[in-house]
Amino acid sequence: MISGSYCCEAVKFELTVEPVMIGTCHCSRFRKGGASNLVFVKKDTLRWVQGRDRIKVYEPVTPFKYARCFCEICSTPLGEILSDEDSFPISANLLDGGLKLQNKCHELVAEKPDWHDICDDAEQFDRHPVSS
Repeated sequence: MISGSYCCEAVKFELTVEPVMIGTCHCSRFRKGGASNLVFVKKDTLRWVQGRDRIKVYEPVTPFKYARCFCEICSTPLGEILSDEDSFPISANLLDGGLKLQNKCHELVAEKPDWHDICDDAEQFDRHPVSS
């Protein structure tokens, strides 16, 4: 069991299995929201312990497509933790323990700021890997 929580600890959850993969998104929305490192979890492996009702959703404006979730108390960025999809990204920073995973990819590298250096050998994509 992998536990996860937010800065204020009002919201807690568990993953019954390790996430599918970890990746880094360089889009402006994730960078500005402070959640560039993402783990991809399967919906049926996430179990809420407390505080699901404390999550607020930021609906995207064009050209963005995906809603982003935040804690209403501490504003911790959560990724897409309320997604209806079978698999979705959440901020890797939410997990309380370590993972055995290594970063698999960098997406939206074309949006990466010049001051950020990519320092691993993970595959890089200018757009989302599914559209590259």
